[in-house]
Amino acid sequence: MALRAVFDTTVLVAAARSRNGASYQLMSMLPCRDFEMALTVALYTEWQAVLTRPEHLPAGVTVNATLVYLRYLASLAHLQDVHFLWRPHLRDPDDDMLLECAVASGSPFIVTHNVRDFQRAESLNVGAMRPGDFLKHLRSLKWPH
Repeated sequence: MALRAVFDTTVLVAAARSRNGASYQLMSMLPCRDFEMALTVALYTEWQAVLTRPEHLPAGVTVNATLVYLRYLASLAHLQDVHFLWRPHLRDPDDDMLLECAVASGSPFIVTHNVRDFQRAESLNVGAMRPGDFLKHLRSLKWPH
């Protein structure tokens, strides 16, 4: 059974900007039997809005190509309906949708570059983890020490 996690938009932006980091490595692993992304309509809409901004488009990549890529990611994700809102719970109201996705989907982690923004998520049994730490966690599950 794959580990389910919610991927913040910051991870996708970092992966688009650089091929050297953990964010890109995670996106390059998809599809992956070790983990799956949990996704709601609200989060998908945010991915589209942010990643199609000119400042986030890699050189030579069109908006249409980005939308095709995001549809591909959505096709791999566990699509989750949210029936209970936990608002307001976090400092940034825009982050509450990530927490709601995690709780509703049973995801133990939100993968983000803004870990501090999710400190209160622990009260709902959801941890925030940077992409590099999530990669290390995946490896520890696969090859326990």
